Parts: sequence; C-alpha cells; structure tokens
Amino acid sequence: MSLRRNEAPLKLLEKSQNGIILVKLKDGSEYMGKLEKSDISMNLILADAKQVNEKKEPIANYGRILIRGSNVLYISVDASRVE
Repeated sequence: MSLRRNEAPLKLLEKSQNGIILVKLKDGSEYMGKLEKSDISMNLILADAKQVNEKKEPIANYGRILIRGSNVLYISVDASRVE
C-alpha cells in the first residue's frame, strides 16, 4: 500500500519524533529543538528549543515551545534518524 502524496510529510514528521529538528517560520526566524509532538496541522511541540541565527548559533533558549503549523515555512529533520 503506497502513501498518498499529502501523507508523506506527516509520516516523516511522525518518524522524526524525539529527534532534533530545525523549523523556519514565515517571519524568517528559526528554531531548533527536540520534536515531542506533532499533529495533522503540523502544529509542533519542541523541547529544549532555542532560536538560532542563519549560522545555527543560539540567540535565545526557550525550553518547551508550541509552534503553530500555519506559521511554518519549512521543517528540516535529521535524515540519519529517519528510516
């Protein structure tokens, strides 16, 4: 059984749970953290989250944050952790 095209990103995100991800928002800000939860709307809960600059250097530490899926431009997952 093959996945429908629109299900593939959600499955990849699900497999990335407990892994470190990078999230870029539509306003240009970027956050890195451990993905705790995600849902069908791509709302994300990140643990040990930090805002980073273009060079991936930390700007601010936030702990646990919620990012609304409607604000997400893209998500970069650690491909080595995803099967």
